[in-house]
Amino acid sequence: MKAHSIFLLILGLATYVTFISLKQPHHSDYFGNNTYNVHIINGFTNNSSLPLIVWCSSGDDSGDIGGRALQERDDFSWSVKTKFWKNTQYLCTMKLDQKRRRFQAFHGIRDVQRCNPTKQCFWLVKEDGFYFSNDEIYWQKDFSWI
Repeated sequence: MKAHSIFLLILGLATYVTFISLKQPHHSDYFGNNTYNVHIINGFTNNSSLPLIVWCSSGDDSGDIGGRALQERDDFSWSVKTKFWKNTQYLCTMKLDQKRRRFQAFHGIRDVQRCNPTKQCFWLVKEDGFYFSNDEIYWQKDFSWI
């Protein structure tokens, strides 16, 4: 009798979760399967002769997404679909002249919250460091080159 009650409880809970998730306006949000747009913008000034070199890759199946040479104000962007556990990540290497830095351009655990509600993750790379925004209006410095 006890096993039967546990089975009914689990079945009821599974039915409830399924029903609630289908009633949500964005049921994909409920399960963590979201798409975000990641942008890297060259925010250097007076570097028209030296582009910012960007090379990015993912730790999962999508692998290497390639690189770009960004002139002033150029934007390199791609879409990221998060997984259920939100552990999706993209690492990028930045290089300008003698400056070089590798960083996480997207890490689901960190960025799912801060890229909402726009689902946009903007990185502005400047002389003094890397700035983050989800709306291109309010920027916060996350870290320096060193």
